[in-house]
Amino acid sequence: MTRLLAFNAIVVALAVSLLGAIFGPIAVRRGRRDWLMYLYAAVYTNFVLVTVSTLALVYGLVSHDFSISYVAQVGSRATPTFYTIISLWGALEGSIVFWAWVLAMYAAAVVWFNRKREGNLVPYAATTLLVVALFFHVLLVGPANPFQPVFPVPFDGPGPNPLLQNHILMGVHPPLLYLGYVGLTVPFAFAVGAMLAGEVAGDDWIRLTRRWTITAWGFLTAAIIAGMWWSYEVLGWGGYWAWDPVENASFIPWLTVTAYLHSVMVQERRGMLKLWNLNLMVGTFVLTILGTFLTRSGIISSVHAFTQGTIGYYFLGFIALVLVAALFLVAGNSDKLASDGRLDAPLSRETAFLLQNLLFTTFMFTVLIGTLFPLVAEAVRGVKVSVGTPFFNRMSLPLMVALLFLMGVGPALPWKKGAGAELKGRLIPGAALGAVLAIAAVVAGARNAYSVLAFLFAGFALGVNAGEFVRGASARVAAHGEAWLVALARLVGANRRRYGGYIAHIGVVLVALGVAASSTFRTEQEATLKPGETVTVAGHTVRFKAAWGRQEPQREVIGATMELVKGGQVVATAEPRMNYYPTSQQPVPTPDVRSMLSGDLYFNLMAFKQDGSNVTIKVIWEPLVPWIWFGGFVLCFGAIVGVLPQRERRAAAAPALAGGEP
Repeated sequence: MTRLLAFNAIVVALAVSLLGAIFGPIAVRRGRRDWLMYLYAAVYTNFVLVTVSTLALVYGLVSHDFSISYVAQVGSRATPTFYTIISLWGALEGSIVFWAWVLAMYAAAVVWFNRKREGNLVPYAATTLLVVALFFHVLLVGPANPFQPVFPVPFDGPGPNPLLQNHILMGVHPPLLYLGYVGLTVPFAFAVGAMLAGEVAGDDWIRLTRRWTITAWGFLTAAIIAGMWWSYEVLGWGGYWAWDPVENASFIPWLTVTAYLHSVMVQERRGMLKLWNLNLMVGTFVLTILGTFLTRSGIISSVHAFTQGTIGYYFLGFIALVLVAALFLVAGNSDKLASDGRLDAPLSRETAFLLQNLLFTTFMFTVLIGTLFPLVAEAVRGVKVSVGTPFFNRMSLPLMVALLFLMGVGPALPWKKGAGAELKGRLIPGAALGAVLAIAAVVAGARNAYSVLAFLFAGFALGVNAGEFVRGASARVAAHGEAWLVALARLVGANRRRYGGYIAHIGVVLVALGVAASSTFRTEQEATLKPGETVTVAGHTVRFKAAWGRQEPQREVIGATMELVKGGQVVATAEPRMNYYPTSQQPVPTPDVRSMLSGDLYFNLMAFKQDGSNVTIKVIWEPLVPWIWFGGFVLCFGAIVGVLPQRERRAAAAPALAGGEP
């Protein structure tokens, strides 16, 4: 019953999406505004049907209905309920169901909030969303059908991939990733809608989707940070980013949508970059589909990837269809995409944004080529080629430090042209802070030029962006006599978009400082210890207390209790473990981390004697790693500030004090 309900709901959703995608353009072409209610009803109905199918699949997982193929693939009676529920996105078919549900939710929300808007932009955008939904419905009734019957029905299943049930972050990272990935379909749909409606000459579609884009960007940012944290906490290597192809697949569209969020301000303010912004948004959507193809086609080897027969051909065909359709639409609107403004001076904010876009795009192509080149080489020449971390680091580090520099310069520059004296006053505090951090890094032992530059430009960007808050709040204090914190809150409230961006910049700087410090000053020590013996790493003394083991419902656990000793007293304990799952031939390491403001002590159990007489432990000192996670939180907080409704300014002088739109 559950299987039939879930599958039939998807089949009907496919039919509804198809009818809506056909009926919408007909209603627009014939000028029948009253018919649009049927298009919007198709969007709402699709959401209801996909929700029914998704909930039915979750119910099948929780009730252990092994007559459903997906449940038989990832379900297990021994798996805790939490991990049973999140196994919805633990394998190919379930992840496609979840993708379709998130897309249906976004589409319904878009139509609901814009249902009364005049013009043809929203109907065409809704039609585009239904076409994308139609593609995923085809997958669900075809090569990625999770509702196939199983006979004979097994009593139990293997459970989710051990790596995916080893940490609670797997309940956080994938939903955030889907909310970001799928959310980027919304601005793409409006870009297509603007081209179909002939409304690309203005920036209505950009203003209409600004909050949707920032929201999706915020979710994708949070997903990347959560994925880094999961890798750090689970995989046992002490790192958080390895340029894994699937890590890259989420990072690549993040680069292009970040570039878009900067360049779109130039279009709104100066009427420039119309064609560029359209192409950026189309490219971002294509890159999200490409990332899905990489993770679900089985052509790459990754702890994140799923393998499945012919589904990759469907994705490649859809990507080709999108690119061809976008090419024709852009060509058909070329006469409307001429820029209204021009660059007035090389020292201006729009120039900084242009340079940022150039660097972001170069960065994107660098990561994309490094990710795809081994696949292309194997397909064309039949040879396996490896593009590893050294290539990505060598190519990306110059781009990263250049972006940090521009992140400091950009906020200080006005539009059109800048005044030299005022510009110097804004830049000098940041330059001073950057110099202090660079000197401190050299004194601490940094010798790599890019590491020193990272500290220099991170300090510079931090000083300039923080200075914008100080300068604006101080001006309000002088003008209105407000308390400083009140002035700061009202400053941000009067221009949330601008200061949300500055908050996001500060978050990026904190992440950059954490990455630079942990990469430059990381120290590790591996030792075999008997109970009571100690090892010292970067001034931290760690003592092995005892080994232990226990049986949990879905696994066996072997762990070691480690004590952090300071002044002869135990100030903290850590328990790194090895988890043994029935379906895995190798143990899954589970490191333990003790965080402090200055960094992390990272414990990983490498080996043990069965009688507990000794263990081999690796202890790593990771300076400033907690700053990465806190910086990610600040980044997302900046996105939240940026999408909040604008508070009305209470005085005519407020625009000057707040600095106006960025």
